[in-house]
Amino acid sequence: MTASSDAACEILDRLVARGVRHVIVSPGSRSQALALAAAELERQGRIRLHVRLDERVAGFTALGIGRESRVPAAVICTSGSAVANLLPAALEAHHAGVPMILLTADRPPELRGVGANQTTHQVGLFGEAAPFSVDAPVPDGAAHGYGELADRAFEAARGGSVAHLNLPFREPLAGELPEWFVAGGSAPIASDPVAPRAHALGRGPRTVVVAGADAGPRAAHLAERGGWPLLAEIVSGSRHGATVVRGYRAGLADPNLGGRIERVVVVGHPTLGREITRLLRRDDVEIIAIQASDEALNLNGSTLAVRDVDVETGIPMDSEWLALWRDLPAPAGVDPERAALVDAVWRATGEGDRIVFGSSRLVRVADDVLWGRAHVHANRGLAGIDGTLATAMGVQLAADDGVTRVIVGDLAFLYDAGALLRSGSEERPAVQIVVGNDGGGTIFDGLEVAQVASREAMDRVQLTPQHADIAGLAGAYGWEYVRADTAAELDAALRGGACVVEVRLGR
Repeated sequence: MTASSDAACEILDRLVARGVRHVIVSPGSRSQALALAAAELERQGRIRLHVRLDERVAGFTALGIGRESRVPAAVICTSGSAVANLLPAALEAHHAGVPMILLTADRPPELRGVGANQTTHQVGLFGEAAPFSVDAPVPDGAAHGYGELADRAFEAARGGSVAHLNLPFREPLAGELPEWFVAGGSAPIASDPVAPRAHALGRGPRTVVVAGADAGPRAAHLAERGGWPLLAEIVSGSRHGATVVRGYRAGLADPNLGGRIERVVVVGHPTLGREITRLLRRDDVEIIAIQASDEALNLNGSTLAVRDVDVETGIPMDSEWLALWRDLPAPAGVDPERAALVDAVWRATGEGDRIVFGSSRLVRVADDVLWGRAHVHANRGLAGIDGTLATAMGVQLAADDGVTRVIVGDLAFLYDAGALLRSGSEERPAVQIVVGNDGGGTIFDGLEVAQVASREAMDRVQLTPQHADIAGLAGAYGWEYVRADTAAELDAALRGGACVVEVRLGR
Protein backbone atom coordinates (compact mmCIF):
# COMPACT_ATOMS: atom_id res chain seq x y z
CA MET A 1 0.00 0.00 0.00
CA THR A 2 1.23 3.53 -0.82
CA ALA A 3 0.22 6.88 0.57
CA SER A 4 -1.23 7.80 -2.86
CA SER A 5 -3.44 4.70 -2.98
CA ASP A 6 -4.56 5.18 0.61
CA ALA A 7 -5.55 8.81 -0.06
CA ALA A 8 -7.33 7.95 -3.31
CA CYS A 9 -9.35 5.21 -1.61
CA GLU A 10 -10.31 7.47 1.30
CA ILE A 11 -11.54 10.25 -0.99
CA LEU A 12 -13.53 8.03 -3.35
CA ASP A 13 -14.95 5.88 -0.55
CA ARG A 14 -16.32 8.95 1.19
CA LEU A 15 -17.79 10.41 -2.00
CA VAL A 16 -19.58 7.14 -2.73
CA ALA A 17 -20.80 6.92 0.86
CA ARG A 18 -22.28 10.41 0.44
CA GLY A 19 -24.15 9.47 -2.75
CA VAL A 20 -21.87 9.67 -5.82
CA ARG A 21 -22.85 6.85 -8.19
CA HIS A 22 -21.02 7.73 -11.41
CA VAL A 23 -17.26 8.18 -11.85
CA ILE A 24 -15.66 9.16 -15.17
CA VAL A 25 -11.97 8.37 -15.67
CA SER A 26 -9.63 9.74 -18.31
CA PRO A 27 -6.53 7.54 -18.07
CA GLY A 28 -3.19 9.02 -17.04
CA SER A 29 -0.10 8.28 -15.01
CA ARG A 30 -0.28 10.77 -12.15
CA SER A 31 -3.95 9.85 -11.51
CA GLN A 32 -3.43 6.08 -11.51
CA ALA A 33 -4.18 5.63 -7.79
CA LEU A 34 -7.58 7.29 -8.24
CA ALA A 35 -8.32 5.28 -11.40
CA LEU A 36 -7.46 1.94 -9.78
CA ALA A 37 -9.57 2.78 -6.73
CA ALA A 38 -12.47 3.59 -9.08
CA ALA A 39 -12.00 0.25 -10.85
CA GLU A 40 -12.26 -1.54 -7.50
CA LEU A 41 -15.44 0.34 -6.67
CA GLU A 42 -16.89 -0.79 -10.00
CA ARG A 43 -15.90 -4.40 -9.21
CA GLN A 44 -17.76 -4.12 -5.92
CA GLY A 45 -20.84 -2.74 -7.66
CA ARG A 46 -20.70 0.51 -5.68
CA ILE A 47 -20.39 2.81 -8.71
CA ARG A 48 -20.87 2.90 -12.46
CA LEU A 49 -17.50 3.62 -14.04
CA HIS A 50 -17.14 5.30 -17.44
CA VAL A 51 -13.79 5.62 -19.24
CA ARG A 52 -13.30 8.50 -21.71
CA LEU A 53 -9.97 9.19 -23.41
CA ASP A 54 -10.74 12.87 -23.97
CA GLU A 55 -11.04 14.93 -20.78
CA ARG A 56 -13.35 17.43 -22.48
CA VAL A 57 -15.73 14.57 -23.31
CA ALA A 58 -15.36 13.25 -19.76
CA GLY A 59 -16.34 16.62 -18.33
CA PHE A 60 -19.45 16.95 -20.47
CA THR A 61 -20.43 13.35 -19.73
CA ALA A 62 -20.38 14.27 -16.04
CA LEU A 63 -22.39 17.37 -16.87
CA GLY A 64 -25.11 15.26 -18.50
CA ILE A 65 -25.21 12.90 -15.52
CA GLY A 66 -25.54 15.84 -13.14
CA ARG A 67 -28.24 17.46 -15.29
CA GLU A 68 -30.40 14.35 -15.30
CA SER A 69 -29.81 13.05 -11.76
CA ARG A 70 -29.03 16.31 -9.87
CA VAL A 71 -26.32 14.27 -8.09
CA PRO A 72 -22.69 15.15 -8.85
CA ALA A 73 -20.59 12.74 -10.87
CA ALA A 74 -16.86 12.64 -10.12
CA VAL A 75 -14.31 13.17 -12.91
CA ILE A 76 -10.75 11.84 -12.53
CA CYS A 77 -7.90 13.08 -14.72
CA THR A 78 -4.13 13.39 -14.73
CA SER A 79 -2.09 16.59 -14.51
CA GLY A 80 -1.20 19.24 -17.06
CA SER A 81 -3.32 20.12 -20.09
CA ALA A 82 -5.72 17.32 -19.14
CA VAL A 83 -7.08 19.56 -16.38
CA ALA A 84 -7.58 22.51 -18.72
CA ASN A 85 -9.77 20.38 -20.98
CA LEU A 86 -12.32 20.15 -18.15
CA LEU A 87 -12.83 23.91 -18.14
CA PRO A 88 -15.61 24.14 -20.80
CA ALA A 89 -17.80 21.65 -18.94
CA ALA A 90 -17.02 23.30 -15.60
CA LEU A 91 -18.06 26.69 -16.98
CA GLU A 92 -21.34 25.30 -18.32
CA ALA A 93 -22.04 23.54 -15.01
CA HIS A 94 -21.32 26.74 -13.06
CA HIS A 95 -23.60 28.95 -15.13
CA ALA A 96 -26.37 26.32 -15.29
CA GLY A 97 -26.21 25.24 -11.63
CA VAL A 98 -25.32 21.61 -12.37
CA PRO A 99 -23.48 19.63 -9.64
CA MET A 100 -20.02 18.28 -10.53
CA ILE A 101 -16.89 17.10 -8.70
CA LEU A 102 -13.45 17.32 -10.34
CA LEU A 103 -10.55 15.24 -8.97
CA THR A 104 -7.37 16.37 -10.69
CA ALA A 105 -4.05 14.70 -10.00
CA ASP A 106 -1.01 16.96 -9.72
CA ARG A 107 2.71 17.02 -9.06
CA PRO A 108 3.78 17.74 -5.47
CA PRO A 109 4.83 21.33 -4.67
CA GLU A 110 8.57 20.68 -5.16
CA LEU A 111 7.94 19.78 -8.83
CA ARG A 112 5.84 22.85 -9.65
CA GLY A 113 7.41 25.81 -11.40
CA VAL A 114 10.66 24.00 -12.18
CA GLY A 115 9.88 22.72 -15.68
CA ALA A 116 8.71 19.26 -14.65
CA ASN A 117 6.84 17.24 -17.28
CA GLN A 118 3.05 17.64 -17.52
CA THR A 119 3.04 20.29 -14.83
CA THR A 120 1.29 23.63 -14.83
CA HIS A 121 -0.43 25.86 -12.28
CA GLN A 122 -3.61 23.85 -11.63
CA VAL A 123 -4.59 25.46 -8.35
CA GLY A 124 -7.50 27.82 -9.00
CA LEU A 125 -7.46 27.04 -12.73
CA PHE A 126 -11.28 26.97 -12.86
CA GLY A 127 -11.61 30.38 -11.20
CA GLU A 128 -15.17 31.41 -10.30
CA ALA A 129 -16.52 28.32 -12.07
CA ALA A 130 -15.43 26.21 -9.07
CA PRO A 131 -16.33 28.18 -5.92
CA PHE A 132 -15.05 25.27 -3.82
CA SER A 133 -11.45 24.60 -4.87
CA VAL A 134 -8.81 23.06 -2.61
CA ASP A 135 -5.17 22.17 -3.20
CA ALA A 136 -4.95 19.12 -0.95
CA PRO A 137 -1.87 18.30 1.12
CA VAL A 138 0.47 15.67 -0.27
CA PRO A 139 -0.37 12.28 1.26
CA ASP A 140 2.58 10.90 3.21
CA GLY A 141 0.97 8.15 5.25
CA ALA A 142 -0.25 10.43 8.03
CA ALA A 143 -3.85 11.54 8.54
CA HIS A 144 -4.51 14.58 6.37
CA GLY A 145 -8.30 14.69 6.47
CA TYR A 146 -9.01 13.41 2.94
CA GLY A 147 -12.39 12.09 4.03
CA GLU A 148 -13.30 15.49 5.39
CA LEU A 149 -12.18 17.11 2.12
CA ALA A 150 -14.45 14.72 0.21
CA ASP A 151 -17.35 15.60 2.53
CA ARG A 152 -16.85 19.30 1.90
CA ALA A 153 -16.56 18.82 -1.85
CA PHE A 154 -19.78 16.80 -1.99
CA GLU A 155 -21.70 19.33 0.11
CA ALA A 156 -20.45 22.17 -2.09
CA ALA A 157 -21.37 20.40 -5.31
CA ARG A 158 -24.75 18.91 -4.52
CA GLY A 159 -26.44 22.29 -4.25
CA GLY A 160 -25.70 22.93 -7.94
CA SER A 161 -22.05 23.85 -8.03
CA VAL A 162 -18.60 22.69 -9.21
CA ALA A 163 -16.19 21.37 -6.57
CA HIS A 164 -12.49 20.91 -7.38
CA LEU A 165 -10.03 18.85 -5.38
CA ASN A 166 -6.48 19.19 -6.69
CA LEU A 167 -4.59 16.12 -5.44
CA PRO A 168 -0.77 16.16 -5.52
CA PHE A 169 0.83 12.69 -5.43
CA ARG A 170 4.46 11.71 -4.93
CA GLU A 171 5.95 8.49 -6.28
CA PRO A 172 5.24 5.64 -5.90
CA LEU A 173 1.97 6.63 -7.54
CA ALA A 174 0.04 3.43 -6.78
CA GLY A 175 0.25 0.21 -4.82
CA GLU A 176 -1.97 -2.41 -3.24
CA LEU A 177 -5.35 -1.13 -2.13
CA PRO A 178 -6.00 -1.04 1.62
CA GLU A 179 -7.83 -4.03 3.10
CA TRP A 180 -10.69 -1.94 4.52
CA PHE A 181 -11.41 -0.58 1.02
CA VAL A 182 -11.32 -3.96 -0.72
CA ALA A 183 -13.61 -5.33 1.99
CA GLY A 184 -16.38 -2.88 1.03
CA GLY A 185 -15.45 0.46 2.54
CA SER A 186 -17.78 2.73 4.47
CA ALA A 187 -21.51 2.40 4.90
CA PRO A 188 -23.70 4.98 3.10
CA ILE A 189 -24.04 8.34 4.84
CA ALA A 190 -27.44 10.03 4.94
CA SER A 191 -27.20 13.56 3.60
CA ASP A 192 -30.65 15.00 3.07
CA PRO A 193 -30.49 18.53 1.65
CA VAL A 194 -32.10 21.33 3.59
CA ALA A 195 -34.95 22.89 1.58
CA PRO A 196 -34.42 26.63 1.04
CA ARG A 197 -36.92 29.01 2.59
CA ALA A 198 -39.42 30.15 -0.05
CA HIS A 199 -40.04 33.82 -0.81
CA ALA A 200 -43.76 34.58 -0.35
CA LEU A 201 -45.32 36.17 -3.42
CA GLY A 202 -48.78 37.68 -3.84
CA ARG A 203 -50.73 37.16 -7.08
CA GLY A 204 -50.76 40.81 -8.19
CA PRO A 205 -49.52 42.97 -9.95
CA ARG A 206 -49.68 41.87 -13.62
CA THR A 207 -47.21 38.99 -13.62
CA VAL A 208 -45.73 36.50 -16.06
CA VAL A 209 -43.54 33.47 -15.34
CA VAL A 210 -40.54 33.07 -17.65
CA ALA A 211 -39.10 29.56 -17.81
CA GLY A 212 -35.63 29.06 -19.25
CA ALA A 213 -33.30 26.08 -19.47
CA ASP A 214 -33.40 23.71 -16.47
CA ALA A 215 -36.62 25.25 -15.10
CA GLY A 216 -38.42 21.89 -15.17
CA PRO A 217 -41.94 21.25 -13.83
CA ARG A 218 -41.48 23.82 -11.05
CA ALA A 219 -42.19 26.73 -13.41
CA ALA A 220 -45.44 25.20 -14.67
CA HIS A 221 -46.61 24.47 -11.12
CA LEU A 222 -45.74 28.00 -10.00
CA ALA A 223 -47.60 29.60 -12.94
CA GLU A 224 -50.68 27.48 -12.29
CA ARG A 225 -50.73 28.34 -8.57
CA GLY A 226 -50.53 32.04 -9.36
CA GLY A 227 -52.79 31.94 -12.41
CA TRP A 228 -50.03 33.69 -14.38
CA PRO A 229 -49.13 33.37 -18.08
CA LEU A 230 -46.23 30.93 -18.52
CA LEU A 231 -43.68 31.97 -21.16
CA ALA A 232 -41.69 28.75 -21.42
CA GLU A 233 -38.75 28.19 -23.74
CA ILE A 234 -38.69 24.76 -25.33
CA VAL A 235 -35.49 23.86 -23.42
CA SER A 236 -37.15 24.57 -20.08
CA GLY A 237 -39.03 21.29 -19.74
CA SER A 238 -41.90 23.46 -18.47
CA ARG A 239 -44.00 23.82 -21.62
CA HIS A 240 -47.19 22.25 -20.33
CA GLY A 241 -50.08 23.02 -18.03
CA ALA A 242 -53.13 25.27 -18.11
CA THR A 243 -51.33 28.63 -18.28
CA VAL A 244 -48.66 28.01 -20.96
CA VAL A 245 -48.63 30.61 -23.77
CA ARG A 246 -48.07 29.53 -27.38
CA GLY A 247 -47.29 32.79 -29.14
CA TYR A 248 -45.36 34.48 -26.36
CA ARG A 249 -42.90 36.25 -28.69
CA ALA A 250 -45.73 38.16 -30.38
CA GLY A 251 -47.26 38.94 -27.01
CA LEU A 252 -44.01 40.42 -25.71
CA ALA A 253 -43.61 42.53 -28.84
CA ASP A 254 -47.13 43.98 -28.45
CA PRO A 255 -46.96 47.18 -26.34
CA ASN A 256 -50.61 46.67 -25.35
CA LEU A 257 -49.75 43.29 -23.83
CA GLY A 258 -46.04 42.85 -23.22
CA GLY A 259 -45.80 46.54 -22.42
CA ARG A 260 -48.27 46.10 -19.54
CA ILE A 261 -46.16 43.52 -17.68
CA GLU A 262 -45.35 44.76 -14.19
CA ARG A 263 -43.61 41.74 -12.65
CA VAL A 264 -41.65 38.73 -13.94
CA VAL A 265 -40.80 35.57 -12.03
CA VAL A 266 -37.82 33.88 -13.70
CA VAL A 267 -37.19 30.16 -13.33
CA GLY A 268 -34.16 28.59 -15.01
CA HIS A 269 -31.88 30.33 -17.50
CA PRO A 270 -33.74 32.00 -20.41
CA THR A 271 -31.54 32.51 -23.49
CA LEU A 272 -33.44 31.71 -26.69
CA GLY A 273 -35.58 34.78 -27.35
CA ARG A 274 -34.45 38.36 -27.71
CA GLU A 275 -37.95 39.43 -26.75
CA ILE A 276 -37.47 37.86 -23.32
CA THR A 277 -33.99 39.37 -23.04
CA ARG A 278 -35.43 42.84 -23.66
CA LEU A 279 -38.19 42.23 -21.10
CA LEU A 280 -35.69 41.20 -18.42
CA ARG A 281 -33.64 44.35 -18.99
CA ARG A 282 -36.53 46.74 -18.40
CA ASP A 283 -36.02 48.89 -15.32
CA ASP A 284 -39.77 49.48 -14.95
CA VAL A 285 -40.47 45.79 -14.30
CA GLU A 286 -40.07 44.02 -10.95
CA ILE A 287 -37.98 40.89 -11.52
CA ILE A 288 -37.80 38.00 -9.07
CA ALA A 289 -35.38 35.29 -10.17
CA ILE A 290 -35.08 31.86 -8.61
CA GLN A 291 -31.33 31.36 -8.34
CA ALA A 292 -30.14 27.86 -9.21
CA SER A 293 -26.37 28.42 -9.31
CA ASP A 294 -23.61 30.30 -7.50
CA GLU A 295 -23.51 32.90 -10.26
CA ALA A 296 -24.52 36.41 -9.27
CA LEU A 297 -27.96 37.15 -10.71
CA ASN A 298 -29.01 40.73 -11.43
CA LEU A 299 -30.84 40.89 -14.73
CA ASN A 300 -32.05 44.52 -14.74
CA GLY A 301 -30.00 46.13 -11.99
CA SER A 302 -32.63 45.61 -9.30
CA THR A 303 -33.41 41.90 -9.55
CA LEU A 304 -34.44 40.11 -6.38
CA ALA A 305 -32.63 36.75 -6.38
CA VAL A 306 -34.23 34.05 -4.21
CA ARG A 307 -33.84 30.31 -3.81
CA ASP A 308 -37.55 29.47 -4.08
CA VAL A 309 -40.95 31.13 -4.42
CA ASP A 310 -44.32 30.31 -2.93
CA VAL A 311 -47.65 31.91 -3.85
CA GLU A 312 -49.71 33.43 -1.07
CA THR A 313 -53.21 31.96 -0.82
CA GLY A 314 -56.48 33.82 -0.42
CA ILE A 315 -55.77 36.37 -3.17
CA PRO A 316 -57.97 36.09 -6.31
CA MET A 317 -56.40 35.33 -9.68
CA ASP A 318 -56.39 37.88 -12.51
CA SER A 319 -58.23 35.68 -15.01
CA GLU A 320 -58.62 38.51 -17.52
CA TRP A 321 -54.83 39.00 -17.69
CA LEU A 322 -54.26 35.29 -18.27
CA ALA A 323 -56.97 35.15 -20.96
CA LEU A 324 -55.27 37.90 -22.98
CA TRP A 325 -52.11 35.81 -23.23
CA ARG A 326 -53.81 32.50 -23.89
CA ASP A 327 -55.68 33.93 -26.89
CA LEU A 328 -52.47 34.65 -28.79
CA PRO A 329 -52.05 32.76 -32.10
CA ALA A 330 -49.30 30.21 -32.64
CA PRO A 331 -46.12 31.54 -34.32
CA ALA A 332 -46.19 31.74 -38.12
CA GLY A 333 -43.53 31.85 -40.83
CA VAL A 334 -41.45 28.96 -39.47
CA ASP A 335 -39.15 27.06 -41.84
CA PRO A 336 -41.28 24.00 -42.75
CA GLU A 337 -38.34 21.67 -43.42
CA ARG A 338 -36.81 22.18 -40.00
CA ALA A 339 -40.19 22.27 -38.31
CA ALA A 340 -40.97 18.83 -39.70
CA LEU A 341 -37.65 17.50 -38.40
CA VAL A 342 -38.05 18.69 -34.81
CA ASP A 343 -41.72 17.68 -34.79
CA ALA A 344 -40.84 14.11 -35.83
CA VAL A 345 -38.29 13.79 -33.02
CA TRP A 346 -40.73 15.28 -30.52
CA ARG A 347 -43.52 12.87 -31.53
CA ALA A 348 -41.18 9.87 -31.28
CA THR A 349 -40.18 10.78 -27.72
CA GLY A 350 -42.30 9.12 -25.05
CA GLU A 351 -42.66 9.99 -21.38
CA GLY A 352 -39.76 7.70 -20.45
CA ASP A 353 -37.46 9.25 -23.06
CA ARG A 354 -35.41 12.45 -23.14
CA ILE A 355 -34.45 15.09 -25.70
CA VAL A 356 -31.21 17.07 -25.69
CA PHE A 357 -31.08 20.15 -27.93
CA GLY A 358 -27.80 21.47 -29.26
CA SER A 359 -27.18 25.18 -29.68
CA SER A 360 -28.18 25.53 -33.31
CA ARG A 361 -30.89 26.95 -35.56
CA LEU A 362 -33.01 23.87 -34.88
CA VAL A 363 -33.61 24.68 -31.21
CA ARG A 364 -35.10 28.05 -32.18
CA VAL A 365 -37.41 26.39 -34.68
CA ALA A 366 -38.41 23.94 -31.94
CA ASP A 367 -39.16 26.88 -29.65
CA ASP A 368 -41.69 28.13 -32.20
CA VAL A 369 -43.51 24.89 -33.05
CA LEU A 370 -43.31 22.29 -30.26
CA TRP A 371 -45.79 22.03 -27.37
CA GLY A 372 -46.68 19.61 -24.63
CA ARG A 373 -44.78 17.63 -22.04
CA ALA A 374 -41.31 16.26 -22.74
CA HIS A 375 -38.19 15.67 -20.65
CA VAL A 376 -35.81 18.23 -22.19
CA HIS A 377 -32.18 19.17 -21.61
CA ALA A 378 -29.88 21.71 -23.24
CA ASN A 379 -26.55 23.31 -22.41
CA ARG A 380 -27.84 26.89 -22.17
CA GLY A 381 -25.69 28.01 -19.25
CA LEU A 382 -23.27 29.42 -21.82
CA ALA A 383 -25.16 28.17 -24.91
CA GLY A 384 -22.01 26.85 -26.57
CA ILE A 385 -21.99 24.16 -29.25
CA ASP A 386 -19.30 22.18 -27.46
CA GLY A 387 -20.01 18.96 -25.60
CA THR A 388 -23.58 18.37 -26.81
CA LEU A 389 -23.13 14.69 -27.72
CA ALA A 390 -21.19 13.91 -24.54
CA THR A 391 -23.86 15.66 -22.46
CA ALA A 392 -26.55 13.52 -24.08
CA MET A 393 -24.53 10.38 -23.34
CA GLY A 394 -24.31 11.44 -19.69
CA VAL A 395 -28.03 12.14 -19.52
CA GLN A 396 -28.80 8.64 -20.76
CA LEU A 397 -26.26 7.01 -18.44
CA ALA A 398 -27.96 8.67 -15.47
CA ALA A 399 -31.46 7.87 -16.71
CA ASP A 400 -30.63 4.22 -17.46
CA ASP A 401 -33.96 3.67 -19.22
CA GLY A 402 -35.82 4.84 -22.30
CA VAL A 403 -34.00 6.61 -25.13
CA THR A 404 -32.21 9.95 -25.25
CA ARG A 405 -32.46 11.76 -28.57
CA VAL A 406 -30.10 14.62 -29.27
CA ILE A 407 -30.93 17.16 -32.00
CA VAL A 408 -27.89 19.02 -33.33
CA GLY A 409 -26.74 20.93 -36.35
CA ASP A 410 -23.87 19.61 -38.41
CA LEU A 411 -21.22 21.86 -36.85
CA ALA A 412 -22.21 20.95 -33.28
CA PHE A 413 -22.07 17.28 -34.26
CA LEU A 414 -18.60 17.60 -35.82
CA TYR A 415 -17.33 19.70 -32.92
CA ASP A 416 -18.08 16.90 -30.45
CA ALA A 417 -17.50 13.87 -32.66
CA GLY A 418 -14.97 12.52 -30.15
CA ALA A 419 -17.87 11.71 -27.84
CA LEU A 420 -18.81 8.87 -30.23
CA LEU A 421 -15.74 6.96 -29.05
CA ARG A 422 -16.24 4.56 -26.18
CA SER A 423 -14.18 1.96 -24.40
CA GLY A 424 -14.61 -1.48 -25.93
CA SER A 425 -15.64 -2.84 -22.53
CA GLU A 426 -18.63 -0.47 -22.26
CA GLU A 427 -22.00 -0.77 -23.92
CA ARG A 428 -23.15 2.02 -26.16
CA PRO A 429 -25.85 4.06 -24.38
CA ALA A 430 -29.35 4.20 -25.88
CA VAL A 431 -28.79 7.51 -27.64
CA GLN A 432 -30.07 8.56 -31.06
CA ILE A 433 -28.17 11.46 -32.64
CA VAL A 434 -30.23 13.42 -35.16
CA VAL A 435 -28.06 15.69 -37.31
CA GLY A 436 -29.76 18.43 -39.29
CA ASN A 437 -27.09 18.96 -41.92
CA ASP A 438 -27.40 22.23 -43.83
CA GLY A 439 -23.70 22.42 -44.65
CA GLY A 440 -22.58 25.02 -42.12
CA GLY A 441 -23.59 27.56 -39.52
CA THR A 442 -26.77 28.88 -41.11
CA ILE A 443 -27.90 30.26 -37.76
CA PHE A 444 -25.84 33.34 -38.69
CA ASP A 445 -28.11 33.98 -41.69
CA GLY A 446 -30.69 35.34 -39.23
CA LEU A 447 -28.31 37.59 -37.28
CA GLU A 448 -27.05 41.13 -37.88
CA VAL A 449 -23.86 39.92 -39.53
CA ALA A 450 -25.82 38.72 -42.54
CA GLN A 451 -26.91 42.31 -43.22
CA VAL A 452 -23.41 43.82 -43.16
CA ALA A 453 -21.04 41.12 -44.47
CA SER A 454 -20.31 40.36 -48.10
CA ARG A 455 -21.34 36.91 -49.30
CA GLU A 456 -17.69 35.88 -49.55
CA ALA A 457 -16.80 37.07 -46.03
CA MET A 458 -20.01 35.62 -44.64
CA ASP A 459 -19.22 32.18 -46.00
CA ARG A 460 -15.55 32.33 -45.07
CA VAL A 461 -15.72 33.30 -41.39
CA GLN A 462 -19.37 32.82 -40.28
CA LEU A 463 -21.11 30.09 -42.27
CA THR A 464 -17.90 27.98 -42.46
CA PRO A 465 -19.33 25.51 -45.00
CA GLN A 466 -18.33 21.87 -44.49
CA HIS A 467 -18.49 18.74 -46.60
CA ALA A 468 -17.73 16.11 -43.96
CA ASP A 469 -18.75 12.51 -44.56
CA ILE A 470 -21.04 11.97 -41.59
CA ALA A 471 -21.75 8.38 -42.60
CA GLY A 472 -18.03 7.58 -42.72
CA LEU A 473 -17.42 9.33 -39.42
CA ALA A 474 -20.20 7.41 -37.69
CA GLY A 475 -18.90 4.12 -39.11
CA ALA A 476 -15.36 4.84 -37.98
CA TYR A 477 -16.62 5.07 -34.39
CA GLY A 478 -18.77 1.95 -34.72
CA TRP A 479 -22.18 3.65 -34.86
CA GLU A 480 -25.01 2.62 -37.13
CA TYR A 481 -25.81 5.34 -39.66
CA VAL A 482 -29.13 6.18 -41.31
CA ARG A 483 -29.81 8.90 -43.85
CA ALA A 484 -33.44 9.99 -43.80
CA ASP A 485 -34.61 11.80 -46.93
CA THR A 486 -38.35 11.46 -46.30
CA ALA A 487 -40.68 11.79 -43.35
CA ALA A 488 -41.35 8.05 -43.44
CA GLU A 489 -37.62 7.25 -43.38
CA LEU A 490 -37.09 9.59 -40.43
CA ASP A 491 -39.98 8.06 -38.48
CA ALA A 492 -38.60 4.57 -39.15
CA ALA A 493 -35.10 5.58 -38.03
CA LEU A 494 -36.43 7.06 -34.79
CA ARG A 495 -38.18 3.79 -34.00
CA GLY A 496 -34.81 2.00 -34.16
CA GLY A 497 -31.96 1.73 -31.69
CA ALA A 498 -28.84 3.79 -31.04
CA CYS A 499 -27.69 5.39 -34.27
CA VAL A 500 -26.68 8.55 -36.10
CA VAL A 501 -29.50 9.90 -38.27
CA GLU A 502 -28.58 12.47 -40.90
CA VAL A 503 -31.26 14.72 -42.37
CA ARG A 504 -30.15 16.99 -45.20
CA LEU A 505 -31.55 20.54 -44.98
CA GLY A 506 -31.43 23.56 -47.27
CA ARG A 507 -29.71 26.76 -46.29
